[in-house]
Amino acid sequence: MAQPSGEFRQEPVRTRGGELVSGALLVGVGAPEGSEVRPCPEEWRPRPRRIGRSEPARGPVGGVGRAVGPLALGAGPADLPMLDREADVTELLGLLADGRSIRLVGQAGSGRSALLSAVAEAAADLAPGGVVQLCGHRRTVPDLLQDLFAATHHAPGYRPDPGQLAAHLAEVGAIVVIDAAEPSGAELEQLLAAAPGCAFLISAAPDSPPLPAGSRLQDHLVAGLSRSACLALTARLAGRPLDVDEKAWAVDLWFESEGLPLRFVQAAALLRQRDVAVDALVAAEDDRLGVFGAVDEPRHDPDPAIRENALRSTVPLPSVAETASPAVRLAEGLSEPAQAVLRLAVALGGECPTAPHLPALIDVGQGEAALAELADAGLAVSIGGHHRLTAGALDLLAPHWPARGCVDGAAQHFAWWVGHGSVTLEQVAAEAEVLIGVLLADRTAGRHEAVVRLARAAAPALALSLRWGAWERVLQLGLEAARRTGSAVDQAWFHHEAGVHAICVQQPSRAVAELETALTLRSTAGEQRGVAAARRMLDLLRAEGRQLPAAAPAAPASGRAPVIRKIAARVPAGLKSSRRRRAVVVSTVVLTLGVLGTAVAMSFSGPEEARGTDPHSGRLDGGGSQDPPFPQSSGSASPGTAGAAPGSPADRPSSAEPSASGSASHSPSASPTKRASSSPGAGESSAPPPSQPPAPGQPQPPAPQPGQPQPPQPTGQPSKPTESSHSPSSPPSTPSTPPATSGSPTTPSGTASPTTGPS
Repeated sequence: MAQPSGEFRQEPVRTRGGELVSGALLVGVGAPEGSEVRPCPEEWRPRPRRIGRSEPARGPVGGVGRAVGPLALGAGPADLPMLDREADVTELLGLLADGRSIRLVGQAGSGRSALLSAVAEAAADLAPGGVVQLCGHRRTVPDLLQDLFAATHHAPGYRPDPGQLAAHLAEVGAIVVIDAAEPSGAELEQLLAAAPGCAFLISAAPDSPPLPAGSRLQDHLVAGLSRSACLALTARLAGRPLDVDEKAWAVDLWFESEGLPLRFVQAAALLRQRDVAVDALVAAEDDRLGVFGAVDEPRHDPDPAIRENALRSTVPLPSVAETASPAVRLAEGLSEPAQAVLRLAVALGGECPTAPHLPALIDVGQGEAALAELADAGLAVSIGGHHRLTAGALDLLAPHWPARGCVDGAAQHFAWWVGHGSVTLEQVAAEAEVLIGVLLADRTAGRHEAVVRLARAAAPALALSLRWGAWERVLQLGLEAARRTGSAVDQAWFHHEAGVHAICVQQPSRAVAELETALTLRSTAGEQRGVAAARRMLDLLRAEGRQLPAAAPAAPASGRAPVIRKIAARVPAGLKSSRRRRAVVVSTVVLTLGVLGTAVAMSFSGPEEARGTDPHSGRLDGGGSQDPPFPQSSGSASPGTAGAAPGSPADRPSSAEPSASGSASHSPSASPTKRASSSPGAGESSAPPPSQPPAPGQPQPPAPQPGQPQPPQPTGQPSKPTESSHSPSSPPSTPSTPPATSGSPTTPSGTASPTTGPS
């Protein structure tokens, strides 16, 4: 990566600019007077495409480390050996195959991340969409939903609104694995409701509140390892067998730590430091004998192994207190570059920048080796494209490792870096937590001008990288620093950007308040172009008929757990018993028969029934042939569709016999699984004309007999979803064979012949 030039301190902040699409809005980011929002033309709106399992992974799948650059090759969650977890992996695979969603709970350092990696690797064939791995560190629920959309759809620079996002994610059937998730309670339920066809495996924080009653998640406790597994893990990471004293020491640690794997990773690092001290003693003895020689006879055993064991007994093992809190002793045994990186991470709140930044920040040339040393010692772990300190390490090291000016100039470096043309948006997104750490460190040190400089440079880059949770946090920190400096121009800029963010997340009241404050400050400062930009945004919000639509309500939580709609017949044989395999095969057969029976029943009903019961029917762009003055949300119903349309099942009487016009209109183009038309006119013309209700005095239609299809439910009442329901963006299925009759009504018999089923 290119480094800043010698005149770096005199270079102005280069703001990254660009455009993105948020729902039905076109957002221009990086303008000198602030970002702007306007309705996006129809032809410019992205058309998301599902990513097949055979295509290269995009978005957060597999992490962003490939786009960030070289990472440390230290002990990560997938690198540590899996010991004593076979029963947990088998149980979790069985629950995921049944469509259940699980939350992993346990103490800090219990190995939840390693268990997630093992289950994700073994669950690749359980769902049609495969496995999607996400990082929940410092992510909000909207950020996680956007990451899930980006991992399953190809639509760069596009962030759907809540209604469009629900329509796209309703088609996804995958195993979603989220590590270090921070949302809890109702936020997790909202996450599950947005993707009803997915099964979630979530690693929650140790202090997460208990699940509410009726939650679709179930807790799975990740306990510590057995004594034999802890001894084997320590010996494997130490690189040699343990002697008698070390085994006794490890057993005492097992009783004290309840078998937490992280404690034994750190214990192995303590043993390696002890081996370094023993090697130094051996080398010192060899040098003494080589320089001065032996007077009479050698006073040591000629066998090197016996000599080494004798010298090892002179180096005491760590005490119980040191093994209970080993971070300080481990830090003292690190190399100088690793200690410099550790000091920087402590100053940044536990976040470690990636290796390419270390030469410019702390003058460490071998950043990869330093990060690997921290990871091998159990002090850091790689997550989300960068490294962070392990649980408890920050609190233990902060009193002993002060900053000592290691973050001086970090804000200037990152302000130059985020605006550089060679830096990609994926790299900026991976360093979002590091940028926030630099802002917090400079705020604590009182460098408010540096906070304003970095926040103004980083906010547009985070907006374009679709890390909107970090975007909002940076705007808040920048506005606070601008108030400390007393700059009205900077305060107006941050208020304007906060108003644009509120428009994008569909919070009109907050957007109006922020933009009015920006307008007042810019009028006082005499910024004419800024005043015009703020007025344009306010006019867009306040004009008659152009009010920003409210966010689409979340899908109601059903009483049953989300079920994977298609379970693969092949399950890893080494992880599942024969009884489990038979249960999976039987459930697959039952599910297939249910889908076929539903398709046969729907072949006798008109297209209006299928369209009336589809919860995701309608256009995704929320407009007709002529765009409204302000783009409407796809999740809200238009006034024309609020009631039952003419010809819908709510207007027709419940009759077992279809009308003549209805029977003649059965064609492949009017199949119940056909996607809704893109224009309202086309959808109305394809619907059959409404049948006339019976005149007063005439006998009512006979009740349906057993074996005949049931009358369609009214659209005003909720209907039970079936597997044949599809969202508007799903591809059309094979149309059913039209009935042979063209004019006279036909009464279906109790048993359907093969010719009337789906083709």
